[in-house]
Order: sequence, then structure tokens, then C-alpha cells
Amino acid sequence: MGAVLKGAIAGFGFISGKGHFPAYQQRADVEIVAFADLCPARLDAARAVAPKARFYATWQELLEKERELDFIDISTPPAFHAAIALAALARGLHVLCEKPLTPTVAEARALVDAARAHRRVVFPAHNYKHAPVVKFAQEVIRSGRIGEVRAVTLNTFRTTHAKGVKEWNTDWRRDKKLSGGGIAMDHGSHSFYLTFAWLNALPTHVTAKTLTLDKQFDTEDNLNCVLTFPSGFAHTFLTWTAGVRKVVYSLQGTQGALVIDDDDWELTVQGKLERGVIESDWMDASHTKWFNSLFDQFRTAIQSGDFVNRELREAVACIQIIETAYRSSAEGCRELPLPLDVTAL
Repeated sequence: MGAVLKGAIAGFGFISGKGHFPAYQQRADVEIVAFADLCPARLDAARAVAPKARFYATWQELLEKERELDFIDISTPPAFHAAIALAALARGLHVLCEKPLTPTVAEARALVDAARAHRRVVFPAHNYKHAPVVKFAQEVIRSGRIGEVRAVTLNTFRTTHAKGVKEWNTDWRRDKKLSGGGIAMDHGSHSFYLTFAWLNALPTHVTAKTLTLDKQFDTEDNLNCVLTFPSGFAHTFLTWTAGVRKVVYSLQGTQGALVIDDDDWELTVQGKLERGVIESDWMDASHTKWFNSLFDQFRTAIQSGDFVNRELREAVACIQIIETAYRSSAEGCRELPLPLDVTAL
């Protein structure tokens, strides 16, 4: 593997077309040489921006014919993540995969085993932790200014589900066969991995309630859940039926608190209030500006041989929470344990 990583993209929809690929184009250490998409119009879109690349109607054909790849970027709907990733690992490729890593814990554990067996990196696109204002929150925690974090709230408001490209299936996120679930599956990972960092632990139990307000779809559009941690708790509310697009996070510590409202932050330490703004482009759903930081971590994992890395273990933890949250809601919002110790994977 040379200094320039050669990659392929499986699934040239919104997030890869507007997010990943433009970020790759700005880097000197990566070249996307192949694309696969089952939609001819999306392959045409890829040809328009990368005319020198090679193009395939299926990911199977791409993996069969491409011989000099270093990694594959999986940006398909979640239902296909595991099959593509397992096949790519067997071919000796590293894997960068959109969230959720897989729709089920069983599939995620299979990827962990395959990463270890084939000695290749599997890395989830957990991009929210790369938002500048979220990095600031981590710096505040690390500084000790608000003391030990005991409680966090994470509210994600969206006026609709993220729409897919018009050439294929605009509403695929509301089709359980493709998505694996609704807003919990699509957005849950972002909230959950932030709680791991902010409470410096993994949760032990979850209590959840899902709601489907738009009855034309078979997936939930609202999730309300509480995660219990060894030293505190996190409350997460996710909605696709809000009147505004926004994120509002709060971190309550033993000596102060930090509240984030999109780019605005408000820090209170021992009664003294500070306010500021950190531009983080929350309104840009492609999150292109966050991708370089994420890809730097992926490249470092490749260089260091960190095949079963912390990010991968956190992805499995997120999927366990989502699976268990669905079961909690189905069982009358009962509190349920999260027994899988992902640190032992």
C-alpha cells in the first residue's frame, strides 16, 4: 500500500455524492478509482464528477474486477452493509462504512470477527464527533471545568427523514427492508456514541419508547430513550416530525454545565456564564467539512494495524442499544440490560 490510498465507493447516493466524494477530491492522499451503484442514473452522476474512474452496476462485480484497491467506502442503505463489508474484507480491503454499521448485533459481531481474521480495518462513519462544536465540548470535559459529567441530554430535531436521491428511492429510510429501522437506526448512533465520550463509559441499561406519527411508513419517526451509565444517565430524543431542524445538547457536571444549540454554546462554571459561537455547519446534511477529520482517523487505524478499533467497538455498542431500544418499546417501555461487553470483542 503506497502513500496514496486507492478506494472505491459502493453506493453513490446523497451522502457519498455530496459528502464523502467532494472531501476525497480535496485530499492528496486518496484516489477514488471505482464506483458501484445499481441505479444507472447514479453511475452517470459518478461519471460526471470522476470520468477517469471505473464503473460497475453491482458491488460484486466491482470487487471481482478491481485488483489494486486499498479500501472500500460503503454508502449504501444499511441492509447491504454487512454483505459488502464481509466480501471486501475477504478480498483484503479495509472498510469505511456509513452508520449504522449494520442493522443487527449479529452482523456487527461477524464484521468484528472478520476484521480480526483478515487483519483489515473496519471503521464506521461516526461523523458527529468531528463537528467543531462537539470537539469543543470534549475539550471542556477534558479540562475539568464542569467537573464530572453526570447527565447529558441530546435532542435532534428534524422536519422530515433525510431524503434519498430522486433517481432511486427517495424514501428508503422509511422502508424497514432497506434501512433496518427508522430514526433510531438512522440517527441513534450519533447520539449514543457522543454519550460514551461525554460520560466516559458505556451504558448498562436502556429504556425506550418509539412512535410512528406518519402511518404511511413501516418505521418509527420518533424515539425517546434513557441510557443508564455507571455514574449518571443520558436522555436522547430524536424526531423526524419537528417544526425546525436543530440539535440541542446539554452536559451537566458536578461543577458546571455546557449547553449547545447548533453552533451556539453556553458554558456555566460556578455561577459564571460564558457564551460563544463555533461554526459547525449543522444545516449542511452532507457534513463534508467533518469528513477529513474522520478519514484521518481511518487512515491512522490502517497505518497502525488497529483492525478492531475503538470506533468499531463503539459501533457495535450503538447497534446493541438500538436493538434493545426497539425491544424495550415493544415490551411496554421496560428497562432492559445491555449485556454485551464490547470492550472484550
